[in-house]
Formats: sequence, C-alpha cells, structure tokens
Amino acid sequence: MSQAERIAPHLPYLRRFGRALTGSQKSGDACVRNTLEAVIEDKSTLDPGMDARLALYRLFHVVWSTSVAMMEDQPADHDAATGAERLRQITPLSRATLLLTTMEGFSEREAAIILNSEPDQIRTLVQEALQEIQSMTRTDVFIIEDEPIIAIDLKNTVESLGHNVTGMARTRTEAVGSAIEKAPGLILADIQLADDSSGIDAVNDILEAHQCPVIFITAFPERLLTGERPEPTYLITKPFRPETVKAAIGQALFFA
Repeated sequence: MSQAERIAPHLPYLRRFGRALTGSQKSGDACVRNTLEAVIEDKSTLDPGMDARLALYRLFHVVWSTSVAMMEDQPADHDAATGAERLRQITPLSRATLLLTTMEGFSEREAAIILNSEPDQIRTLVQEALQEIQSMTRTDVFIIEDEPIIAIDLKNTVESLGHNVTGMARTRTEAVGSAIEKAPGLILADIQLADDSSGIDAVNDILEAHQCPVIFITAFPERLLTGERPEPTYLITKPFRPETVKAAIGQALFFA
C-alpha cells in the first residue's frame, strides 16, 4: 500500500480536528496541507511502523506546534494584530487533548503517542480542559434538530454546562424565524431536517441577520470535510457522546 493510500481515508477527519483546533476552516485546512507537504518532501516524517492514523495526527501535531512557536516568536508589531491578540487565538494543549480523546475518539494511550506525552498527563490535561469549559461565560444556545431524542440529549448537555437553551426547531422555516428573533450566542444544527430542508441553508439564512458560532451535526461528516469549498468549522458526528458536544462547544465559544 502506498503512502497516499495509507493516509487518504483519514484526511477528512484530520480536517475536522484541524478546523476545531484552530477555530476556522482556512487555518485548519492550511495545517493539513502543511502536514501533507511535509510527507511529500520527506516520506520518513510519517512513521511507517506506526498505525497510519496515529502517525498522521502525530505529524500534524508537530506541524501545528511549530506554527504556534513561530507565532509566539513574532514581534508584537509584525502585523495589525498585537502579540496578545494572536496568542489568544492559540488553542491550549489541554483543549487539543480533549478534542483528540472526544471528537476524534483516540484513547489516552493513543493521544499520548500523538502528543509525545504520557497517559497520566493526558488524563490531567483532559480534566483541565473540562474545568475550563465549565467555567466559561454562559450564553444562549439555539438547537436545530428534527429528532426529539437527540434534541433532548443536546439540550441536557448544553444545560449541564450552565448555558441556556433559548429555543429549538425542527425545520428550516421554524429555525430561521425563531433564531433570528432570539439572537443566540451559539447554534447547534443538524444537517438534514424534518421536512427534508437543509440545516446548512437554515444557518446561512440566520447568519445573514445574526452572527454567532455554529456547530453542525451529521451522520455523514465526510461529505462536509473535503477541503474543496466553504465548509463547517465545527462538525460533530452522529452518534455522539456528551463529552464530544462539550468539547465542540468549548472550542466554538473560545474562538468566539
């Protein structure tokens, strides 16, 4: 099996991780491209003796960490943003660890390999991230989901973090009318809605009138992780765990 064949199935999910980690599709996809360029320039950078997915995420972490280090070393007057503003946009290692173990589903041992750390440290970092998320400023959340049980699960998870669910909708029409009126601080949106309308279309309509971070939920993440068009920054795969939702909410509000 060629190097390309080894890593190709994992690229959509690496894009998901990169986007959540950096807070944008543009930055996340750029880190993925830099990772692939590193593989092309020096095939030995991807450990052939390691599971392909682990090796790919491990290399991505090296690329991302190098980018962060370069950003920290830049003088404050390097561009229009101040050094403090740039540093504020860097995901803490604890959040990166939480994303690896929840959104990406790696075990503590696997996350330790990716981050060149120890499992005990991974456990500590995850707890730190969860505590940070619990202490975040509360906001109003709007849920767009056509399956009642999933909607209730989302509501319970959101409220367990101390946020307020200000409304719920099952169709594009319901969502647009209600969400614009309520002006939430965060939206959780399913992709396929009850009347066969699109959650993406609903969100686009809402964002024309009211800007806020959005987390999309879908059973088919590969379709929205191609890197070939404007795509979601935050994407949760069905079925999901409460910890995955918490991690996504934490990242979305961190960058908001």
